[in-house]
Amino acid sequence: MIEVTEKAAVELKTLLEQEGKPGLALRVFVAGVACSGVQYGLALDDEVKEDDVTVESNGIKLVMAKDIEKSFSEGNIDYVEDENGKGFMIRNLGAGGGCGTCGGGCH
Repeated sequence: MIEVTEKAAVELKTLLEQEGKPGLALRVFVAGVACSGVQYGLALDDEVKEDDVTVESNGIKLVMAKDIEKSFSEGNIDYVEDENGKGFMIRNLGAGGGCGTCGGGCH
């Protein structure tokens, strides 16, 4: 199950308010495959499709395809700020939670 951390929830609520769209959901989608496995993306969305799963975490509505929800046995969406910048990060802890051993500096 994907959870939104408190820090990410605060940032998302602020973003939605600034955009004047507090009713939008956060869609989680497959963005591609890299050396560390499936890479996920995030987008604001106002459409829920017939085969979508909708969950709520820390006041944020999450929407995703059923197959994505099944692949997240344990994970979260966090907001990080460091020397590389700031932004939202998806961690799929059920899939190893990290880069693995590709040797190429996965990000």
